[in-house]
Amino acid sequence: MTQRRLPDLVGGGKTVPCLAAALMAGAGLVGGCALQPTYVQPAAPVAATFPAGDAYKPAASAKAPAALAAAAAAKAADIGWRDVLTDRRLQRLVEIGLANNRDLRVAALNVAQVQAQYRIQRATLFPQIDAAAGLSSSRTPASVSSFKQAFVQRAYSVDLSASWEIDFFGRLRSLSEAALQQYFASAQARKATEILLVSQIADQYLTLLSFDELVAVTERTLESAQASYKLTLLQFQTGTGTELSLREAETVVEQAKANYSAQIRGRAQAENALVLLLGQPLPQDLPPPVPLSAQTILADIPAGLPSDLLARRPDIMQAEAVLRSANASIGAARAAFFPTIGLTGDFGTASSALDGLFKAGSKEWSFAPSITLPIFNAGSLQASLDVAKIQKDISIAQYEKAIQTAFREVADGLAARGTYDDQAASQERFTEAQQRRLDLSNLRFRSGVDPYLTVLTAQTDLYNAQQTLVSVRLARLTNLVDLYRFLGGGWIERAGDAPRAPEAAGAIGAAGALESKLSRADGR
Repeated sequence: MTQRRLPDLVGGGKTVPCLAAALMAGAGLVGGCALQPTYVQPAAPVAATFPAGDAYKPAASAKAPAALAAAAAAKAADIGWRDVLTDRRLQRLVEIGLANNRDLRVAALNVAQVQAQYRIQRATLFPQIDAAAGLSSSRTPASVSSFKQAFVQRAYSVDLSASWEIDFFGRLRSLSEAALQQYFASAQARKATEILLVSQIADQYLTLLSFDELVAVTERTLESAQASYKLTLLQFQTGTGTELSLREAETVVEQAKANYSAQIRGRAQAENALVLLLGQPLPQDLPPPVPLSAQTILADIPAGLPSDLLARRPDIMQAEAVLRSANASIGAARAAFFPTIGLTGDFGTASSALDGLFKAGSKEWSFAPSITLPIFNAGSLQASLDVAKIQKDISIAQYEKAIQTAFREVADGLAARGTYDDQAASQERFTEAQQRRLDLSNLRFRSGVDPYLTVLTAQTDLYNAQQTLVSVRLARLTNLVDLYRFLGGGWIERAGDAPRAPEAAGAIGAAGALESKLSRADGR
């Protein structure tokens, strides 16, 4: 520990009392022993490269604007979400969500809370200094007085006391390090929450657009089906058509009506989910939306290597900070086996008269060093050490699982990116073919060549193809958004912005960054 850290925690830059200075000087005469294990980062339990094959071919970016193609040369973490999500309406929604989402607010406050807990733990490394002033009065009645007369005694005192546990075996430093790593973990959790929020808003917005397109498709189908139904009804009433044809036409109408009701309900619920993410109702002055079929999201972000995820993914960095905290807790558990050395001092003045408090001869002091050595505790200290070691093993497994999960998410996203373009293109051609089939079926039906069942089948197949096309487009776009998040993107607003430190973001303020710098400078 160094003297330059003292003003930050003890006096806010004020002068430290002389008694504390004396106790601090004693620390220089006592060398501390480090019982904390040396931290070794576990090896990443994944392959050195992402999978390769037909599913992982590069994304088709021919339709992407030149600005997006240029941005794709950077890593996902270096690309701002405005460069990926180019829809102005969506950008505005993300702005609102980042300012008002309650989960993000709670995550920021959690960081502030853990930071305060770290400062509490860190304060135990320093002397605790208290000042006290007192007055005691007593009256002795004449019946019990040796002087046979009543008298009153008063005693005034002013004292400055200090106590300090010398961290000779590093127990307090290990506990402080564990608290510091928990603080870093909470900061990374806050970063992960913000990145997730950006992708959730984008995904929900795209879902809302897909419902708009599904409703439009259903409305067109319903309009066409109702026209066909009226025609078959007229034919049935005039005796030129059959009831079977009438009921077949009716099934398309009723199915479209049922789908319309379900899609209207789904759209309303999707909008409600979006409002929850935003933390406020949708503003009335939003820019016009870009249709789902016209959405352009950056597709060809390079995946890099799996090892890059260790420095990009906040959930992995959070898991590693928890592991470091568990490693430090082992040092505290080991130090508990060794003596605890404490210094307690008291310096002041006492007098029977108030005006004699600071006169010569009124000074009083006491100094009481102590050493406490655990002798018998029925194995509780060993059990505590075992718990700390087991917790570290658990944290290692959780850290490795976080890496494996990230690897799987990126690999899945790359496989989807490499195949959705072809699927969407094929589905578009399939839908166009179904539309042409319906047109020809109508011509043949009106010419008396084919029965109405041919038209009905073609109309139903077209409707299903159109709905599937909307679903494929939605899946493609949401996969691109999620892949951007899986690769660590979404923390900065614009490409080229200086990334914020997770511990200095949002509600935690600049104090967190200061605490981190001080601790790192002390080699902790």
